Amino acid sequence: MVTSAAAHPENSPDEIVEEVDALGNVLGLVTRQQMRAGALWHRAVFIAVRSHSGELLVHRRAETKDVWPGWWDVAVGGVANPGETWEAAAVRELAEELGISGVELKPLGTGAYRDGAVKLVAACFEARCDGPFAFSDGEIVETQWVASNNLLVRLGQDSFLPDSIALVLPRIGL
Repeated sequence: MVTSAAAHPENSPDEIVEEVDALGNVLGLVTRQQMRAGALWHRAVFIAVRSHSGELLVHRRAETKDVWPGWWDVAVGGVANPGETWEAAAVRELAEELGISGVELKPLGTGAYRDGAVKLVAACFEARCDGPFAFSDGEIVETQWVASNNLLVRLGQDSFLPDSIALVLPRIGL
């Protein structure tokens, strides 16, 4: 299944986010632009969405994203709002990015990730849902279901976000 949506503007560069240390302790508040420019540690959530038959939903990010535009991802999610719980952030991101609510979230734990572009502490979740999906915030432009036995091939075909690969795939056994 492939679906598409028109792109909408990315989150505002003036959006306020929490700067955290590598353990997730809040150090203060910064703008999203400051966080990205300084590659500052921040909190995020990742939600692996799987069909009831076990396929993984992968998606291509909008070209308007402020990091890794146009790349594919194995999890939906994003930056947690200041003071937001992990679960509340995951519920919000599912609603914003896929237009779904009321699905059970299975907590998969937290972890830290860092590279030259990103430093984050993330909580990972798994949700089971077959759709339908709606892409109202414009952050996702295309989705595909991928069977577990085809995932490695699929990962080799396009650029995928390294943070969710590192933090999510081991936690869902892929």
